[in-house]
Amino acid sequence: MHALTLPHLFNPGVEYFELMAILNLMVEYQVELDTVLKAVADPVRRQLLAELREGPKTVGELAEPLNMSFAGASKHIGVLVRARLIQQEKRGRERLCSLSAAPLRPLQDWLDTYAVFWSDRLDALASALQEENRGKQ
Repeated sequence: MHALTLPHLFNPGVEYFELMAILNLMVEYQVELDTVLKAVADPVRRQLLAELREGPKTVGELAEPLNMSFAGASKHIGVLVRARLIQQEKRGRERLCSLSAAPLRPLQDWLDTYAVFWSDRLDALASALQEENRGKQ
């Protein structure tokens, strides 16, 4: 008797290593999304990203409007760097930070799935309200 392997259960034409590559990409996508969500969950880090939309700034420049120590700002910036939302470049004794919005794409894609869900729900609500108004006339 021929034993079925995991990939054959999904699609007999898919080789095991192809399936593992696909699953690995899915895991990496989820890890990236989780990292970005955790990074933007904090209001201070969202403020830092907003500041960087105006252009590159040093850590000191980012810390100043937040009334935060250099060390405190550095910790928040470290989280954003690990999420790849900020890139840093060393210029002499300063670290220049710049925004890197590309990692936000998976978050936008994920949110877009819910936008479709809510759009469908709101369309159904609008139809129900129109039907109710027609019945009252």
